[in-house]
Amino acid sequence: MSIVIVGAGLAGATAATELREQGYTGKVVLVGAEEHPPYERPPLSKAYLLGSDPFEKALVHPAEWYAEHDVDLRLGVTATGLDTDAHVLTTSAGDLTYEQLLLATGSEPRVLDLAEEAGVPVAYLRTVEDSDRLREAFGDGRRIVVVGGGWIGLEVAAAARTAGSDVTVFEMEELPLLRVLGPTVAQVFADLHREHGVDLRLGTGVGAEDLEGADLVVAGIGVRPRVDLAHAGGLDVDNGVLVDARLRSSVPSVLAVGDIANQAHPRLGRRIRVEHWDTAIKQGKVAAHNLAGGEEEYEEMPYFFTDQYDLGMEYVGHASAEDEVVVHGSLEDREFRAFWLSDGDVVAAMHVNDWDAGDVIKAAVESGELPEDES
Repeated sequence: MSIVIVGAGLAGATAATELREQGYTGKVVLVGAEEHPPYERPPLSKAYLLGSDPFEKALVHPAEWYAEHDVDLRLGVTATGLDTDAHVLTTSAGDLTYEQLLLATGSEPRVLDLAEEAGVPVAYLRTVEDSDRLREAFGDGRRIVVVGGGWIGLEVAAAARTAGSDVTVFEMEELPLLRVLGPTVAQVFADLHREHGVDLRLGTGVGAEDLEGADLVVAGIGVRPRVDLAHAGGLDVDNGVLVDARLRSSVPSVLAVGDIANQAHPRLGRRIRVEHWDTAIKQGKVAAHNLAGGEEEYEEMPYFFTDQYDLGMEYVGHASAEDEVVVHGSLEDREFRAFWLSDGDVVAAMHVNDWDAGDVIKAAVESGELPEDES
């Protein structure tokens, strides 16, 4: 049986790896538009961007692994069409037939039209080349403007400040990360960046005049799932590819994972699309099992992490900004655990600089019970 995986990023490469590690012996073709072997993207806004880790550390496997494990890795190849009735994938290098198809096409940054129209140098962060461009633009006396105070925007701001750049961040909300964390915890990140000299412009839009004189404008205004191929194949699409609990699309021979998968989550009881590293890995593994004949449901709760200056954080679960938050520890010292409650149940939890708390926050979300305050 032949399996074709479209998207040679972390999710796609993890699925190919799991297929081989679980003993699948059929043909596996992994198609990627980039010229690099599959790599992880978090370092692009963290250690690699800071210059502390080489690119090779971000690779899922050394380049030779794929041939050694009989994975037909086709780089620099773009998928352009999909006929799900004929089981044919059209690519820039010719047609591929498949028995089962995995879509792991990822996402693309939203374009900041204002900067593009103003003619200022503007950059996005998705590929290693994007990260290289940012790093080359950073330095003493360089003026970097970041539009968007989400995770990517703040991580880029931290890297730019660490490199000595003058940094201004524009964010429409009253606090960065407000919709994700709510006001209590979001304030921690606002204070952190201001203490490190970032000019935070909150609760305001950005105009062309705000971008004048910038050495580089970095757009961190979110991403769009890449669903053109899914559309071409007639799959059901709505804020991503609609998949069931087993990650199968509306066409049973096609699965989708990672940034594009809008999953009917069996534990949350609703659809959710998650754009994080951990989901790419774990969905890739579950998809591999199901491609090989399994009927496994993806039940993992979302997990993500960030590193900014001397702040490290891990978050588990899925909460809204309106949920009640209970904090154990010290917000001021930036060493604490936070728990979000909905109808009295813990639905999400995080720790900041409390590296003994990983199991505690996961257990709280699994059980829904608020642990005792150990601070």
